[in-house]
Amino acid sequence: MTTGLAKVRNSGGWGVETVDVDAYLARIGQPRREPSAAALIALTRAHVETFPFENVDVVLEQHQGIGLDVVAGKLVGRPRGGYCYEQAGLFAAVAERLGYEVQRTVARVQPRKDGPYTHMALLVTVEGTRHLVDVGFGAGILVPMPLVDGAVVDQAGWPHRLVEKDGWWVLQKQDGDGWDDLHELDDRVRSRPVDYEVYHHYTSTHPRSPFTGRLVVMRLAEGRFRRLIGRELTETRPDGTAETRTVAPDQLGEVLEGLDIVLTAEELEALLRVY
Repeated sequence: MTTGLAKVRNSGGWGVETVDVDAYLARIGQPRREPSAAALIALTRAHVETFPFENVDVVLEQHQGIGLDVVAGKLVGRPRGGYCYEQAGLFAAVAERLGYEVQRTVARVQPRKDGPYTHMALLVTVEGTRHLVDVGFGAGILVPMPLVDGAVVDQAGWPHRLVEKDGWWVLQKQDGDGWDDLHELDDRVRSRPVDYEVYHHYTSTHPRSPFTGRLVVMRLAEGRFRRLIGRELTETRPDGTAETRTVAPDQLGEVLEGLDIVLTAEELEALLRVY
């Protein structure tokens, strides 16, 4: 049997040994546990409920990269969040250090709309079953999804499932009587660190990226999904009801704090200049 230490030593240059696992666990309010399906669910849920999906540094054009030291300093050391490369990268490192088998892969978001093949997703094996662990998917995955064709999992009140189509695993969300495709991935793909550097460069700088030029913040909790896109803050519930309001500049700091993002005075001032 492969030990957790051996996995770290053979983790493909990801630098997982640099992450302070105890500090991470303290940040999300979780104890250190032996790998199990139940422990993975608790770890994933706590991560999503702690760290907001956000692109503040991208909007400010001051993103310091996706190295684990930078990411841990931002998410663990501060009341901040990040987008998929930051969140999934940190979670993968912690999970490996805890003894889980982790595969880093990539998904195409909104495949029906020809979305980019840039989203960082994780496949985590525990108790003989592979799971999609998608802590960096801002659109709303709270707990792991078993890689089982057609298996439905409740995600904070919204049913989701994975279906296999022509060798691809498609993540879907129930919409009325039908299902919407959220993203698709090939579970045979094993990404390398340089792949995410390339994806991150596109996502954080390209003018057609959905994360440049406008603020994007997402928060998921049981029965509640909040999304700030530009100046529009929308709260949606599983029954389909939603409320939207415009966030004025003088309200932005307070709204971000309510979404668990605490900026310095300098960061907030800079954000207001482009808001």
